[in-house]
Amino acid sequence: MTLTAAPRATGSAAWADALLLSFAQAGYIQAEPAILQPAEPFLDLSGEDIRKSLYLTTDASGEELCLRPDLTIPVARDYLASSRAGQPAGFSYLGPVFRYRGGRPSEFLQAGIESFGRQDRAAADAEMLALALEATAAFGLTEVEIRTGDVALFIALIDALDLYPVWRRRLIKDFNRKTSLAQDLERLTLATGPGHNEYEGVLAALAGSDRKAALALVTDLMSIAGATNVGGRSVSEIADRFLEQSTLKGGALPRDALELIKRFLAISGDPDDAIVRLRALAADARLDISAAIDQFESRVGFMAARGIDTGLTRFSTSFGRGLDYYTGFEFELQRKGNGVEPLVAGGRYDGLMTQLGAPTPIPAVGFSVWIESLTQAGRQPAASGSSRSAS
Repeated sequence: MTLTAAPRATGSAAWADALLLSFAQAGYIQAEPAILQPAEPFLDLSGEDIRKSLYLTTDASGEELCLRPDLTIPVARDYLASSRAGQPAGFSYLGPVFRYRGGRPSEFLQAGIESFGRQDRAAADAEMLALALEATAAFGLTEVEIRTGDVALFIALIDALDLYPVWRRRLIKDFNRKTSLAQDLERLTLATGPGHNEYEGVLAALAGSDRKAALALVTDLMSIAGATNVGGRSVSEIADRFLEQSTLKGGALPRDALELIKRFLAISGDPDDAIVRLRALAADARLDISAAIDQFESRVGFMAARGIDTGLTRFSTSFGRGLDYYTGFEFELQRKGNGVEPLVAGGRYDGLMTQLGAPTPIPAVGFSVWIESLTQAGRQPAASGSSRSAS
């Protein structure tokens, strides 16, 4: 498979054709990744929970393969295998993806854009949102709700709080899983109260140590005790789980850190107002998160320069898309007044390329378009109210 112009999808709607044309005019080369993909990158990078929705098979060598459940990882893998790897490059796509979705069809069309290698991150982020809004307009939908967030702000907060390594890893992992994060924060609120156990000091020592060393110690202790595979999990997997759960039980997160995290996650609304509140929080708590806030503010400026009415976007510090590989800006576009599911969604994933084997980090940002949902929404009467897209 090569990253060259691909034939237009057979039977695609005129709106989808217009969408691909707009992507090409914006300078994005159409790619067509292979339908059958290695399963490991999806399981490693999207979380093990995706396994239940994948269509899996195994080749003669024993490698686990799957029908592609989305196109971001396949396009990224092909880019890294091409001669343009490491250089700025942009690709568009339109094709079927395969994912179990309950009572809905498991095969459906997905379009989108992936942009690699651009160092002007704030401008690239704004361009993605502007092109995503153009995508909805191509389907006759001009009134949409824009939801945005930025996981880089949360990561900056956690780093500035200087938490135990295990807690840093746990909270960042949980950020895109709102139920898990809320449960952890609630447990921690209870754990920091009275009634600590007699081995709290041991748990705190494990939590405060280097994760690799702590994991090795717990693994060795379990091996000495004669533990083997339990429930299909290896000793190292069980030790890893124990390390996280023991830290949770030990109540290692200070109450002032808990309050700051909760205060941070409560910030939402107009992006400009959010910037003011974030700077106030950083100043009050003497937290060094100015670089992340500056990047957020720069992005908002580039969005306005592209004709996006930022005052009508809904920003939230707690907004996340449920994928482990996002590292910064995230967004969703929903039909105004009927936003059950996103029509277009995407964000920044700077860490993905090294996880896929790149020797050095490569900036990356993109979005996906759900063709059937957008086609259906474009045929429905517009909801009352107003929302601005890119001009």
